[in-house]
Amino acid sequence: MDIEKLEAAAAAQGTTVKSLKNSGAGKEEVEAAVAGLVAAKKALADAITAALAALPEGAPEAEALKAKLPPPPKPSNKDKKAAKDGDAAKEAARKAAEEQKLAARAKKKEAAAAKGVKEGGGKGGPAGKGADGAKPDGAASKAPAAKPNGSGAAAAAPVHAKPMSNKNYELHFGAAAPPLLAVVAARLVRQEVALRRVDPKALPSGCDSVLYLPGGSRSLRGCGAIARYFARLAPPELGAYGAAGDALSASEVDEWIEWLSASGPPAAATPPLLARLARHLRMRSFVTGHAASLADAAAWLLLRQLPAPDKACSGAGVHVARWWGCVEALPAFKEAAQLLFGAAKDAGSLEIPLPNAERGKVVTRFAPEPSGHLHIGHVKAAMLSAHFATQYEGKMILRLDDTNPSKEKGDYETAIVGDLQRLDILPAKVTHTSDYFDKILKLATKMLQDGVAFIDPSPKEEQQALRLQRKPSPHRDAAVEENLRLWAEMQAGSAEGVKCCMRAKIDPASDNGALRDPTIFRCNLEPHHRTKDKYKVYPTYDLACPIVDAWEGVTHALRDRQYSDRDHQYVWFQQALQLRKVDLWGFSRINFVKTLLSKRKLQWLVDEGRADGWDDPRFPTVAGILRRGMTVQGLKAFILSMGASKNTNLMGWDKIWAFNKAVIDPSVPRYTALLADGLVPLSLEGAPPAPFAETMAAHPKDESLGKKVRFFGPTVLLQAEDAALIAEGEEVTLMSWGNAIVRKAVAENGSLKRLDGQLHLEGSVKSTKKKLTWLADTPDLVDVELVDLDFLLTKDKVEEEDDIKQVLNDHTKFVHRGRGEAAMRQLRRGDILQVERRGFYICDEPYVRPGDPIRLLFVPDGKSFFGVPPPKK
Repeated sequence: MDIEKLEAAAAAQGTTVKSLKNSGAGKEEVEAAVAGLVAAKKALADAITAALAALPEGAPEAEALKAKLPPPPKPSNKDKKAAKDGDAAKEAARKAAEEQKLAARAKKKEAAAAKGVKEGGGKGGPAGKGADGAKPDGAASKAPAAKPNGSGAAAAAPVHAKPMSNKNYELHFGAAAPPLLAVVAARLVRQEVALRRVDPKALPSGCDSVLYLPGGSRSLRGCGAIARYFARLAPPELGAYGAAGDALSASEVDEWIEWLSASGPPAAATPPLLARLARHLRMRSFVTGHAASLADAAAWLLLRQLPAPDKACSGAGVHVARWWGCVEALPAFKEAAQLLFGAAKDAGSLEIPLPNAERGKVVTRFAPEPSGHLHIGHVKAAMLSAHFATQYEGKMILRLDDTNPSKEKGDYETAIVGDLQRLDILPAKVTHTSDYFDKILKLATKMLQDGVAFIDPSPKEEQQALRLQRKPSPHRDAAVEENLRLWAEMQAGSAEGVKCCMRAKIDPASDNGALRDPTIFRCNLEPHHRTKDKYKVYPTYDLACPIVDAWEGVTHALRDRQYSDRDHQYVWFQQALQLRKVDLWGFSRINFVKTLLSKRKLQWLVDEGRADGWDDPRFPTVAGILRRGMTVQGLKAFILSMGASKNTNLMGWDKIWAFNKAVIDPSVPRYTALLADGLVPLSLEGAPPAPFAETMAAHPKDESLGKKVRFFGPTVLLQAEDAALIAEGEEVTLMSWGNAIVRKAVAENGSLKRLDGQLHLEGSVKSTKKKLTWLADTPDLVDVELVDLDFLLTKDKVEEEDDIKQVLNDHTKFVHRGRGEAAMRQLRRGDILQVERRGFYICDEPYVRPGDPIRLLFVPDGKSFFGVPPPKK
């Protein structure tokens, strides 16, 4: 179980003990609670001890873990007496056990000696071998570290320093040589494996890694053998050993691994590998089969050892770059990279086992309030819930938490479902908390009858003051009959009832403010968008969530760690109401600089006309960032890079846009567009006298992205800043055409008006320093708007008390008129493209008619936030 959950369980049990002692509960009841507290602390200490043992020596996390170790429980008088009486018995037992060990060792030596005389065959037998000629234990050869370790020995060997009773797989290896292929294989097939860095001397001679199977009775040696074992162990549909049921595909996996193992060190092996991948991946997403396999892992591991693997793969062509970006984003490969290469050290990992998870039985839920559109802060919760449901072959429920009719609308529900569809998240079913209002009301009545809740008619200000003073409400101990009377008034929405609220009886003096008798029901006379005027009281999220989670069969509730103090409250409700337990699992929220996530403040921007709507491309909503040019693949890759990390940081937007660039760079067409202000014509001697057109690839490195028609002519237009840098007599390259020599520059009043030159197509493009974008001066050009967008806010981190008007950026949209090539007429809304030497854009308004410009929004790439750099201040 997760250490933090064990801490929470121990704290909750401590609260229970304290409450029982303060309430004067019976001796047996208190002793039972104390025993539970001791057990909870022992489980926490055991988990921390195990975590410390798994860390390498000198790890920085060790001190923090040690600080969490609970102090040993004080022995009771009964324990002291039992310990004293048992000392003599323990000493006698120890001596007897020692004698038995000595006798067993002597007997084992005698048996081994007798066996050696019987099987050795005297001097005529082969020295150092048994009767079957096999190598003695430890003779497996160690693969060089520079290779993917794909051909390690596979003998099921006698165990050396094996675990005494391991319940799971344990992979032992020397700290200097992690068995990467085996680690990646385990992650690929979702097999939980405990990784143990050990002293190499503790491993069998000549062996770099040993896998101990559950129980510790059997083991496998060698990275290659262990990796193949895991691949064969997995369900065939995962594709770890090639396509399911395809012997040829499995054999191709073996062939790739063996070829890579024999290919030499990375520097020598890389050129032939990249050349082979470039040919092999033209019509394939992965090396073999339809998913990442051991062959992909072996190739990735070799390339990962290069000084600049990203650059090497991007230079090997679009297909290799696409494959590299895909496998780099997979959790299995990310964890292996962190283990061996120290990559993404602060990134989280999604390959983390959920507590008490059973394959096929995991049920997660995503429970947003339908009071606005989904934003980037919701995306992590939704994607994590969907990911874990998929990982454990379970299901995810979308539950719309409609418990506040003052804020919620049916339109928002429709928008939330649509946003999840855009993110490729398809829940198993969609439910509403309001589906359970009748049952929750009955349960609330029972809470009053059982004395675990009360009705508080005190003013809100008085309740808040008493909470801060850690004092109970004067109405806390009101009679059940009075509570039920006021409860009826609340449900009727009477003048007396609307002044009341229902509160749970937990602990008004608790150090945790969420446990100080929280409000669980309030009156609200506004019509509900689904139930209309049927109800006058509504449960709070804090009450409804643990109840409906239990009723809907949720096994694991993923919750923002920002509200971790409410986890104890969640557990209390489930225990007090005798509900089925739901495991809580916390994650950190995403916080971005200069970003507003408050639904209320975003709605204000829309209402005040400061934004175009909830899909404004400057908004952090799902609709907004997708309209800005973010892809679902890029967003998923970013979330996977963060994983389940529990570190909360204020992040810049550069990282998420860099992930997006890795997705779009190899897969979008390229066009030419120039700013309309100051275009300079270049007349070309030697060009055909009339304009002409040619069909060419929309992407120079990937013809599969389609074709476009490019116009050529005797006069071309250059960007003014490019033309100003050209010297007379200089040879330049016109991209996608060839070289030209500029013979003359004509200026008027200090301003460059035109250039005269000569086409020189036989010239070498490698010899020129300037590679220029251009447009043929023909009537077919189209008007375009190149739009840059800035942050809506001027402050990195907006606090709740900040006046939104004081931190708003007044200038956030910059529109630049331009001219684009005729082929841009074929762009559709939502198409992403690359404008040569300018950057990536998304088509926000396509071509309709002459005079209506095509509107293109700049897509940040992690380095540039503007397509047209703003003037320096």
